[in-house]
Parts: sequence; structure tokens; C-alpha cells
Amino acid sequence: MLSAASIQTLIEAGVQAPTLVAIRATELLFAWSLALQTLEYLRMGKYTADDAFWSWQLQRADIPNVTARAWLDVLFKPRMHQLHLVLRLCAAAVLAVQGASLPLMVFLFVGNLLILIRWRGAFNGGSDFMTLVLLTGLLISHVVGALGNVQLGWQAGFWYIAIQAITSYFMSGAVKLLRPEWRNGSAMTIFLNGAIYGPLSPAHPLRNKWLALLGSWGFIVWEILFPFSLLDPRLAAVFCAVAALFHFLVFWFFGLNRFFWAWLCAFPAIMWCSAQFSARFV
Repeated sequence: MLSAASIQTLIEAGVQAPTLVAIRATELLFAWSLALQTLEYLRMGKYTADDAFWSWQLQRADIPNVTARAWLDVLFKPRMHQLHLVLRLCAAAVLAVQGASLPLMVFLFVGNLLILIRWRGAFNGGSDFMTLVLLTGLLISHVVGALGNVQLGWQAGFWYIAIQAITSYFMSGAVKLLRPEWRNGSAMTIFLNGAIYGPLSPAHPLRNKWLALLGSWGFIVWEILFPFSLLDPRLAAVFCAVAALFHFLVFWFFGLNRFFWAWLCAFPAIMWCSAQFSARFV
């Protein structure tokens, strides 16, 4: 848990109890998410070696600048890359035990950018996006806090995370709405046929056109209406609960475990922002 000194510092800076809870929940969830991602990268070491098919020697051709490529050649040597991942795992442990700090968030943010470069921008799509969003939000909170306003820093960080997450849900729903395969329900069957346990059996409920249609429109409506979660914390809790179920189903059917945890990290910020927004404007 956060040290007594850290808690006292936040209290003296005017950070109230609900914000302290949101901070701690975000740090713990994010530390767990980072640890899982890092362990996955470490396990893939034999696939990123110099003679493997994810070798940096192949991917380095994407870097046009000679000087930048020379620096990255050093950083992405297999042993150096493994050392970075071990340090990243240690940083995740520090985040869980001691909480975030400006040096820690700078290290994790820069390290995450390097990992994104290593994987040509993304390794796992949405989870990489949300990891970067969380890192940016936490970095914003500590940069602003270091400038003298800790309370404002956490407000800015939480709102950045919440707006990014809510907007991504809304845009996902809007894109689905524009796609005929989602409007007619066939997308559910198409995606699940390609899942880990696919194709769907002939007797599977989602082979039923009307159930697939209901499921498709349920996801479309839920995602498009997600901005309304800001109107009330109880409404935000419902939207986040449905989101957790959705992400768990994605993990169950597609094996995207990091997808599940990366998105859950944003829920404390959404809940906190909903409470702040509803108290001030509703």
C-alpha cells in the first residue's frame, strides 16, 4: 500500500478521500496490467532474438534516421531489451507497493514508447492504446503536481484517462453502427467463428439470427451511450460493469487477457470523473 508519508503528502496537498481511493485503485490495477504485459514480453524472448522471426535486425529497417537507428540498435540488443523488461517489471512492483512518482512514471512512459517502437507501433492494438493512455494520464498528474498543484494534477490526469476511454467506446459503437454486418447481426457470428473455440457449433445460440441481432445492437447502443456514464456515478458503475463483462468475453473467446486488464485500469478514473461531473453540473 501507499506509505504513510505518501498518504500524508497527498492529504496535505488537499487530495480528498474519494480521490485517494481512485488513485490507489488505478495504481494497483495498472501495476497488475503492466506486470502481465511485461511477463508476456519476457516469455517471448526466444522469438525476438537476433536469429528469430521477430528480430530487431529485420525491424530496424523501419527507422529511417541513421543516428536514431544506431541508438535503438543498442537499446534493442536482446540482453539489453531483456534488462529493460526486468526493470519494467520491478517498476510495476514499485507502483503497486509504493504508488506512482514522477521519476517512476517518466521511466515507464519512455520505456513504453520504446516498446511501441520495437513492435512497429503496437503489439496488441487496443491494450497498447489504453496502456499509453494510462501512462500519459499518470504522467500528467505527476508533472502538474510537481509544478505545485497536486489536486489539479490528479484532476487533469483522471479526466484525460476518462475522456480517452469514453471516447473510444463511443467511436467503437459509431463505427459498428455504420457497418451493415453489425446492424444485421452477422458480425457476431463472423468474429466468434474465428475465435479460439470457433467455429460456433450448429446448435450455438448465436447461430440464431435474432439472438445475434440482439447482441449486436446491445453492444452498439451500450457503446454509443457510454458518454452518459458521466451523469451519475451509479450509471457509470453500470456502464463499467457491462464493459468489464464485454472485455472478459473478448478474453474468453479470443484469449486477449491484456485487453481485459488494460481497459479495467480506466474504470476508477471514469467513476471519479462521473462523481465530479454530476456533483458540479447535474
